Amino acid sequence: MNTNVNIIGAGLAGSEAALQLASRGIGVTLIERRPDRSDPVHATGLCAELVCSNSLKSEKPDSAAGMLKNELAVLGSHLYASALECRVAAGGALAVDRTEFARSVTRKVAACPSIKTVCAEAVAVRPDGSVECAGSSSGDIGPADAVIIASGPLTSEGLADAIMHETGCGTLAFYDAAAPIVMADSIDRTKVFKQSRYEEGDDGDYLNAPFDRDEYEHFIEALVSAERVIDGPCPAGMLLVMQAMR
Repeated sequence: MNTNVNIIGAGLAGSEAALQLASRGIGVTLIERRPDRSDPVHATGLCAELVCSNSLKSEKPDSAAGMLKNELAVLGSHLYASALECRVAAGGALAVDRTEFARSVTRKVAACPSIKTVCAEAVAVRPDGSVECAGSSSGDIGPADAVIIASGPLTSEGLADAIMHETGCGTLAFYDAAAPIVMADSIDRTKVFKQSRYEEGDDGDYLNAPFDRDEYEHFIEALVSAERVIDGPCPAGMLLVMQAMR
């Protein structure tokens, strides 16, 4: 019997899950609302687009992040392999060129014949594993043996409501601080200096902006008094696996 899985969300978790399942002979329908229905954060329709920091944290084997990377390598993570291909200098951390990383993952997904990608906004999952979609020219997605919800913190309101109903949760929350993205050509190189974060090696991979006391206090004042973006509850890196009820 052929096995098939519907996956909602082509971010980091959804893309890895799709590639892992496909490599085991399981058919996958990968449902992603971008680029037809985007949001204020994403800029492309690529898989695994990083919208915050491009750093995947430390590679030191005695750190938690480093141990996880070793496990990813042993387990054959497709996205970890893409990260290594697209890495940029970042001292003891693994950082990537965010655009090349997303393109690499997208190419892997597109090249896999067992993965069908559908551009649609999922709003509900039915007991038979089919997925209800909103405003999609392709219509709803057919039944599946299982459904993986990997929609992340930017889950649409409709799908968030469906997840809360399915799990019985009153609220689902995600808390984070968005790292600002600074364009390289906007930096005055006469005012910054290169230095490593933890003094590794002679040449630093990070640009540092020096402050005197007055400048630092002014920066803190501007930071704490800045306008904040306060949104409603939403799923925190949501990854759910729902077995279809047949």
